[in-house]
Amino acid sequence: MKGSLRLRTGKAGHDIILFAWRGAPGTGHLENAPMNRLIPSLAALALALSHGSAFAGPAEDMRARTPEQEVIYFVLPDRFENGDPSNDRGGLSGGKLDHGFDPADKAFYHGGDLKGLTNRLDYIQNLGATAIWVGPIFKNKPVQGPDDQKSAGYHGYWITDFTQVDPHFGTNDDFKALVDAAHARGMKVYMDIIANHTADVIQFKEGIAEGYPYRSKADYPFSRRGGLKGPAINAGFAGDADPSTGNWAKLTDPSFAYTPIVPRAEKNVKVPAWLNDPVWYHNRGNTHWKGESAQYGDFVGLDDLATENPRVIAGMIDIYGDWIDRFGIDGFRIDTARHVNPEFWRQFVPAMLERAKAKGIPNFHIFGEVATGDYDPALLASWTRDADLPAVLDFAFMRAVNDAVGGAKDGGTETLARLFTDDALYAGGTKGALQLPTFLGNHDAGRLPMFLKLGQPLASNDELLRRSMLGHAMLLTLRGVPTIYYGDEQGFVGHGGDQWARQDMFASQDPLLTDEPLLGTARAPTAEHFDPAHPLYRHIAQLARLRRDTPALHAGSTKVRASSEKPGLFAVSRFDPKTGREVLVAFNTSTEEVRANVVVEPGSARFRSLAGSGCPAAPTAPGSLGLTLPPLGFTVCAAQP
Repeated sequence: MKGSLRLRTGKAGHDIILFAWRGAPGTGHLENAPMNRLIPSLAALALALSHGSAFAGPAEDMRARTPEQEVIYFVLPDRFENGDPSNDRGGLSGGKLDHGFDPADKAFYHGGDLKGLTNRLDYIQNLGATAIWVGPIFKNKPVQGPDDQKSAGYHGYWITDFTQVDPHFGTNDDFKALVDAAHARGMKVYMDIIANHTADVIQFKEGIAEGYPYRSKADYPFSRRGGLKGPAINAGFAGDADPSTGNWAKLTDPSFAYTPIVPRAEKNVKVPAWLNDPVWYHNRGNTHWKGESAQYGDFVGLDDLATENPRVIAGMIDIYGDWIDRFGIDGFRIDTARHVNPEFWRQFVPAMLERAKAKGIPNFHIFGEVATGDYDPALLASWTRDADLPAVLDFAFMRAVNDAVGGAKDGGTETLARLFTDDALYAGGTKGALQLPTFLGNHDAGRLPMFLKLGQPLASNDELLRRSMLGHAMLLTLRGVPTIYYGDEQGFVGHGGDQWARQDMFASQDPLLTDEPLLGTARAPTAEHFDPAHPLYRHIAQLARLRRDTPALHAGSTKVRASSEKPGLFAVSRFDPKTGREVLVAFNTSTEEVRANVVVEPGSARFRSLAGSGCPAAPTAPGSLGLTLPPLGFTVCAAQP
């Protein structure tokens, strides 16, 4: 803290002396802040001071923190904060179908950018986040899709240039400024990357009304053009199971299933330049999400890379290794990881970890998206073993917690209890499971309150808020790496997944994303939402700090103590990895008070309340702790030495 600021209030002329500080480079100085930024910043400062960590900068060696010690904040730059309106159209002219910008349409760019994100680092840090997962920032095809379904690449997953920041978000220098400013605060930055596909550039000569259905390797082998009866091509190619460079050099004609063509105007649109050749793609039509097509099919028309090809593997390693070299980022979230062959990841992941270590980043966090409809822990775990992914996003956790806190009508907690038994399936077992990013909702699936409204259609907004707070208590005290989806801390709800779950944090002009009240606030949905006094923000900030300061909560093993088929008591003990001391975490998922005895360690003779309510000072008897939890309440009880 340095210096002071004197404000003179209008009529009375009273002086108010406020501390001023100088933020990290690129984050702005309080002394120069306009009033619409000053007041939220002061509120954030007051909250941070109450938590003992206001703008202190890196109080520890950021690089020494292991993944399980982080709290992640996931943000889509376009929907967070507009720091530079001059880049709203990405430097493109024409109408919305040319530049992709329309802040009143949920399918188009709304104006958020990297400067805006950098300007709001204090807000994110004071929430308790230690790492920021930034949605893809690479240059995208501005608009694509059928004429009646066109939308923009505001989400970042339609990449044309893998080496540059999309102009709608700013420049490479703006990204460097974000990373440097975050690092100056001791915060990490994770990039969202894609190796499965590029933007939809490649078209097919065959005109098929139903949209190019998937054509299998059995019916359309690599050795024939256009099917089994077609002329021979690619002589000597032994199939894609042979990973050798010599074998793949024999695949020279990519027209085995469809005949790929590249529009003249987009002939050289992809960067690096090798990506413009259709020979590096599968070209088999659209996936139907099952079997072979899940790996070889185009993801809703997006050009699906032949990730079995050693040239593609080497190219992707070069692309993403360069981002590590240039910017010193701290991790990768891998999009559509299950749509890529496991052999690719077995080469890519070690190369990235080695590149990071050479840059002085020993705890580079890599986690893949393995999204499936059944949220099966066994399937998730298989990708940590078969593909050697260090971690995967824990969709099973999302489903289990959502159902337990009310997303499933009359949902019990047995699925949640089983989750920790299934942790043995992951590579590294229960210790490996500590690195799984856990979450309650995201930009694809939707937000927790939306699930809660479906499961509890008669619940009031106050009840939905309490259920959401209970879910966040689980997220921040159970195993895994808590991942907060931007806006959840401000009570965003939404009507569904995908575009319906991507609201604006800054003042919104989108009527479809602002037509319902938020939880925990009377603030208009169209207003900006960076309120550090919001009950969810304060709740998350308190528990994030508790998690950071309590080794049992971020690094401890888990023992399930109580669960049930119906809403009610769910309890686990977590254990300090060094001392073995117990921390009991208990939740009441019902709307009635719960009184119950819970098994604890016989040596846990005294307890202290760390959060919530209902923690007794002493066991009823050795090995048995009597709990009284209010409706939708929780408690965190730490055994004392």
